[in-house]
Amino acid sequence: MIHLFINAPAASAGGGLTYIRNVLPRLAVRDDVRTTLLLAGQLRGEITESARVALIQANCPAGSGKRFWYEQRKLPELIRRSGADVLLSTGNFALYRSPVPQILLSRNALYTSSDFLRDLRDRGDYRLWLDTKVKATLARWSVRAADCTVAPSEAFASDLRRWTGNDVVCIHHGFDHESFFHDRAPLPPDVQERLAATEGALRVLFVSHYNYYRNFETLIRGVAILKKKLHPRTVRLILTCKLISKDNPGDYHADAAAELVRQLKLREEVVELGAVPYISLHHLYRACDLYVTPAYAETFAHPLVEAMASGLPVIASDLPVHREICGDAALYFSRFSPESLAERIMQASRSTEQVADMRALGMARSRDFSWDKHVDELLQLARRLAKTCADD
Repeated sequence: MIHLFINAPAASAGGGLTYIRNVLPRLAVRDDVRTTLLLAGQLRGEITESARVALIQANCPAGSGKRFWYEQRKLPELIRRSGADVLLSTGNFALYRSPVPQILLSRNALYTSSDFLRDLRDRGDYRLWLDTKVKATLARWSVRAADCTVAPSEAFASDLRRWTGNDVVCIHHGFDHESFFHDRAPLPPDVQERLAATEGALRVLFVSHYNYYRNFETLIRGVAILKKKLHPRTVRLILTCKLISKDNPGDYHADAAAELVRQLKLREEVVELGAVPYISLHHLYRACDLYVTPAYAETFAHPLVEAMASGLPVIASDLPVHREICGDAALYFSRFSPESLAERIMQASRSTEQVADMRALGMARSRDFSWDKHVDELLQLARRLAKTCADD
């Protein structure tokens, strides 16, 4: 039996939270692994100890920088006390001089994205630009410091190899069909009401908080073009966020996107639902006609798999990671071209035969992603590292 120590104080939102929520239950039911989890944030209260899972509550300070230095000081002793064989660092940053072999999960494409840095300069957000540069330095060092780095897609693994000169392993993130579609709870009444008001329109869905790298502005400009091209039919862009800075996590300012909606006279076309409970999100996918993502930086993109599993045709920006995840189940457009985006949506809206093919391909492709498979591959890697360390 192998003993895995998971360092997860950073798993308080977004992909990190999704990862722990899916991986830990699978570790907990296996008889070939013990797990010690260092946790904080939203995971407190929703995970309980068991015979195979021990919990340690972290008292990490707020902020990724302070958390990094806290972990460097406190984590080695916690690992030694636990008796773990392998450390799994889930938050993009590694532990210096880990007392056991270390697997680093790297899943932040912003540190390697020249588009993101250019976007920040164009927006005049120099504070976030500097913060990203500092974190990128730590992330690059982390890949070099870890015994093995794992990326959630081959496209991002290739980026990391070029960026660091180190080998990086791809282990795809998973998807749990049964869990995703299990809950029959309907959408909240206010969401149902707003969706009912879009009846008859071409419903284009984008599932994301507001942030810069998801490229909302290109999407909004694309909707303005669609509005003219589709006439007399209407189009509705369904967002699972509100274009209000304080209503979104992180330090991203949504004011410019909201002003763009106003300038382009799209207040009726852009439907800002706000956050939708994950347990009922599958109802929203199935209520829409197309799924779109204009992101210019990505490492895996879980909503693409969710959309494909829901039978929703995908229109995606032409990134290597999007092509890796969706393959022939999506149509692709130049990531900064609203004209190209609008044309791809028009193409899908005109052809029922193509849409049917995309639905079938997407549902089949979504079956290729499995959290059980992810855990199997992760544990195989951990055992190899532990054995190598023991042999040395």
